Amino acid sequence: MRLHAVGRRYGLAGPWVLRGVDLRLPARALVRVEGANGTGKSTLLRLVAGIDAPTEGRITGGRPRTAYVPERFPATLPFTAAGYLVHLGRIHGLGRTEAAGRAAEWLTRFGAAEHAGTPLSELSKGTSQKVAVAQALLAEPDLLVLDEAWTGLDTAARDELDRAVAARVAAGSTVVFVDHDPRRLAGAADTVLRVDGTGLTEATPAPAARTKPGRRVRIEVTGPPGTPLPAGLPGGPVRTTARDGALGLTVDAAHSDALLSALLTARPPWHIRHLSALPGNPDEAA
Repeated sequence: MRLHAVGRRYGLAGPWVLRGVDLRLPARALVRVEGANGTGKSTLLRLVAGIDAPTEGRITGGRPRTAYVPERFPATLPFTAAGYLVHLGRIHGLGRTEAAGRAAEWLTRFGAAEHAGTPLSELSKGTSQKVAVAQALLAEPDLLVLDEAWTGLDTAARDELDRAVAARVAAGSTVVFVDHDPRRLAGAADTVLRVDGTGLTEATPAPAARTKPGRRVRIEVTGPPGTPLPAGLPGGPVRTTARDGALGLTVDAAHSDALLSALLTARPPWHIRHLSALPGNPDEAA
């Protein structure tokens, strides 16, 4: 998808928020958007998500299946948490049974299953945010746009969202996100865009932090006959032959949850046979 916008402004006579934007979004990429408050980061994300249209310019290359998490969730909608998720799932083309199953899965993964029957207007801010994120993820979008999606989530839910983002990228999706915490997915972004003034520049992504060797994890997996291992797996796992014809994947412990999530959410999914901790030296992993 390519966004080529001469400009975007609020009101026909208002000042330009963004101008001269020319942005290509590749598949299987994690894109971080940075910039000071009020520079137009949310405007850019709304353009990318198709919520807004350029005042002048165009978007070309087709519209992928897109899901968007706004900075503020409209919690006054007349639905329960589960009802809203099923409704959004139906809009994305899912059958009612599949939408209900995915809704229950994501509410559970974010620790909000007990609020499935609670009206949106009665949810806490943190639980509302979990529902907002769940509605985007249950669609398994090709383009996922997250505007401060981690804000308001508890630690466990933030970690779950990190894993979900890694899984979407591993599955071939593009994820574009803004977050106020510079440590969020640090070192993982393929592209960093900075909104400055009314323009957009591309910065060099920061390399992944180098830390002293830590523990590594070995995961033994099997997949359907003839099915290749998904490309772009988190952590760049080292592959070895495991027992009984299984495949061994060795990765830093910090990436193990994201790797497991990517394997389990692959289509078709991979079966996890065994998981074990290893010493930090990669040479000892094989």
